[in-house]
Amino acid sequence: MKRLAWNGLDASAREAALARPVQARTADLREGVQRIIAEVRRQGDEALLRFTATYDRCGLDRLEVAPAEFDEAEAVLDPALKAAIREAAGRIEAFHRVAAPQPVAVETAPGVRVERVLRPVARVGLYVPAGSAPLPSTALMLGVPARIAGCAEVVLCSPARADGRCDPAVLYAARVVGVHRVFKLGGAQAIAAMAYGTASVPRCDKLFGPGNAWVTEAKLQVSTDPQGAAIDMPAGPSEVLVVADAQAEPAFVAADLLSQAEHGPDSQVLLVSPSAGLIDAVAAEVERQCAALPRAGIAREALAHSRLIEVDSLEQALQVSNRYAPEHLILQVAEPRAWLARVESAGSVFLGAWTPESVGDYASGSNHVLPTYGYARSHSGVSVASFQKQISVQELSPAGLRAIGPCTATLAAAEQLEAHRRAVTLRLAALDERAEVSAA
Repeated sequence: MKRLAWNGLDASAREAALARPVQARTADLREGVQRIIAEVRRQGDEALLRFTATYDRCGLDRLEVAPAEFDEAEAVLDPALKAAIREAAGRIEAFHRVAAPQPVAVETAPGVRVERVLRPVARVGLYVPAGSAPLPSTALMLGVPARIAGCAEVVLCSPARADGRCDPAVLYAARVVGVHRVFKLGGAQAIAAMAYGTASVPRCDKLFGPGNAWVTEAKLQVSTDPQGAAIDMPAGPSEVLVVADAQAEPAFVAADLLSQAEHGPDSQVLLVSPSAGLIDAVAAEVERQCAALPRAGIAREALAHSRLIEVDSLEQALQVSNRYAPEHLILQVAEPRAWLARVESAGSVFLGAWTPESVGDYASGSNHVLPTYGYARSHSGVSVASFQKQISVQELSPAGLRAIGPCTATLAAAEQLEAHRRAVTLRLAALDERAEVSAA
């Protein structure tokens, strides 16, 4: 990991210090995804089966997971893993149910009632990767809020293994959270199928979930097509920023950095600390712990574009963090909650030495589908609200229109929208006439 002294850097060097690994939307990537999407739209299931044979190296006679396959998956799973999946699902539900948006109604003036009502997105598509390792936790993170939101149909796509089956843990998690239909599909072709629909795969209104560069590019392309589908958020590689003081445990900090570095070679991890001694100790711990990891090669590639940044104070460390806007922010400092108010941009925050980022990935109850690549400046992680539409409602009595009609008419006139003004003044005149008739 490259070591830097923040106050010794000029403006351009600071920008470079916080730069992410380049996500190049190369012409080859864009054109390759465009070709896949076009073929899926034109040839439907035929294209999906062909791409599955090419990219997943398995021949399928049907795309949808059959009911018997769910039963078989449940039968082969270790009981401890099944218990852990159910336990995690319960905590995710406990948090998301309490945090879900609620309907509201308020009288903004006498006789003027304004409401917000909630409606689920009707059909949603969930993507669960299964590249170097299956991710049943992602099925939980997406399926639980979709169920709480009340989505009428929840579709899940996950790549098939060479034996033509989906990972059993993913299937079990999908069953636990109530996913309605699962398809053996991965890559850009899965995104295309859910966005536009085929004979087998239903067309979805909104797509969720992480993926590789091809999946991400496909999500971006379908989200800009009026005939495509909305998406949860822009995405990039996994990342973590740890703010630590001199009292932090170096082994804990190193473990947290490596937990994100092992995700992939384009992941990025940063340590920001005012303690030179802590930085030295963490650097040594990273080397020691990395050597023992099964995914050490991947982690080392990520560490090559990661940073150890020395600052003057914790105040400055939080300034650096807000500028970076990390997906995950860990505050391993003496009084972490006291610094929470200084956090302006982060996907998810982990307070104190006993809160590893891993618990947020799996079992604390928060969601691990989070904005990366600096999008935490403007986006939030997935929640029940992501699966809902918030619709405003207003209802006026005659007294209510009298109360706010003149204000409305004045503003409409200022914007030279005469029809807007008259829609109000005609009604006010009608009320005046009725009042005169009643008085006569």
